[in-house]
Amino acid sequence: MVDHAVRRTKSRAVLIAASGPLLALIAMLPVQASSHREAPFITTQPKIDGTDLYAFNSYEAGRSGYVTLIANYQPLQDPYGGPNYFKMDPNAIYEIHVDNNGDAKEDLTFQFRFQNIFNRITLPIGTQNVPIPLTQAGQVQGPNSPVLNVNERFTVSLIRGDRRSGQAAALSRVGSGSTSFDKPVDNIGTKTIPQYAAYAAQHIHPVAIPGCSVPGRVFVGQRREGFAVNLGTVFDLINAPLAVITDPNQINAAPNPLANKNITSLAVEVHKSCLLSTTTADPVIGTWTTASIRQSQLVNANPPSGHQTTITYGGAFVQVSRLGMPLVNEVIIGLPDKDRFNSSLPQNDAQFATYVTNPTLPKLVEIGMGLAPGSAAPSNLPRQDLVTTFLTGIANVNRPLNPVPSEMLRLNTSIPAVAFAQQNRLGIVGNALAGGSDNAGYPNGRRPKDDVVDISLIAAVGGLCMANGNNNRFGFGSACNPSAVPLGATAFRLHDAVDQAVQPFLAGFPYLNTPLPGAQ
Repeated sequence: MVDHAVRRTKSRAVLIAASGPLLALIAMLPVQASSHREAPFITTQPKIDGTDLYAFNSYEAGRSGYVTLIANYQPLQDPYGGPNYFKMDPNAIYEIHVDNNGDAKEDLTFQFRFQNIFNRITLPIGTQNVPIPLTQAGQVQGPNSPVLNVNERFTVSLIRGDRRSGQAAALSRVGSGSTSFDKPVDNIGTKTIPQYAAYAAQHIHPVAIPGCSVPGRVFVGQRREGFAVNLGTVFDLINAPLAVITDPNQINAAPNPLANKNITSLAVEVHKSCLLSTTTADPVIGTWTTASIRQSQLVNANPPSGHQTTITYGGAFVQVSRLGMPLVNEVIIGLPDKDRFNSSLPQNDAQFATYVTNPTLPKLVEIGMGLAPGSAAPSNLPRQDLVTTFLTGIANVNRPLNPVPSEMLRLNTSIPAVAFAQQNRLGIVGNALAGGSDNAGYPNGRRPKDDVVDISLIAAVGGLCMANGNNNRFGFGSACNPSAVPLGATAFRLHDAVDQAVQPFLAGFPYLNTPLPGAQ
């Protein structure tokens, strides 16, 4: 047994009439930085809390034909979070899964496992050598620094077939052949690591991928949180003027509350030829990320001296975190099933179908506002627009040839990447409204620039049916048309006053920006 370890204006009268349901809708949305702390159990396990998943055709210059997959973990990191900072869990496995034939089962899994090398640094104090209490004992100069009390390393295995019983082989560093990779320490501050960007770049590893003739790249490390959402205002009953959140000219009216947070990214860049099925001509892949922990955990009443010795782990690995498309567990899955969803497999998603076909959120809006039934919620039940977007993919965009309905982030690898400056922040919907040529964005995969909060708000109030028109443009069903949307064109104007598109990113791999330092 192998241990393997997703606009324009209307009259003022229409805006005023729509304001009640609009405000109520936003107030009901528990948007939490995509998927931070989205389920009861995972709030207790931040090290394995998957927060964001990105899958997109690489738009870095010279990387045409490559696909980038990024899975973020450990939410809401304060840069000054010392002295231990945010190491990954060596007793967990982190995985990015790829389905390349539409059957809702993983065909490829990139499995990350971590090791914390405890160096037991001591200083001579009098006649004694005494262990230091900090992460570092001097300035960090490069990978695997001897002044770090704990050095993090990781391995990446590519598993073909079932994640637990399939064939596994390790990714190795081009040149040395090493299968162990150094992870940069978090950005402690500019005195400890004066040039963090250059230091982190030393941890972008060119890798040989088993069964793939084209080398790829791997990076694991702390990044600046790239996700933007107006958290405080949203939770405070949308404490913002209606004139702002329905005015497209004020998309960037408020500062991003997450702009001072960091995150930990697991990033891999792979040539698309190494991701696609060898038996079909399907260019569409589905991807999701999971984290698993040991089934048995025994707390030691008197832990021995060492590093992370309080708990003894045993038993099989059990999945407790799952993320494909953003916001699914927050605004679609009901509270009794949030933990179940995190532990489930895409092939079993039929058990959650009612949450998609008959979403409760619009009804909660009507109840909360004392509105007549149907005055805010789209009338096209069952919601085929949501089924298509979340469970099967959009025809002629990112639907596999023979999809089994399941929730995952689907990407058409044959749609060319679009340079960052030309990317439409509203993805497919924004491109349709603009009459443009950018079909490379969410929900066709997800790029860092895609404003998934605004896109999701638009979708919830029927924006997809407005875009679908009367000729079923996107295959959402004939019932999904403008007449089914009580809010009409106002649906396209809704935003959270924080602009995802202006967040700072890198021009190339690993795309997410240098993390903020704990001290300048």
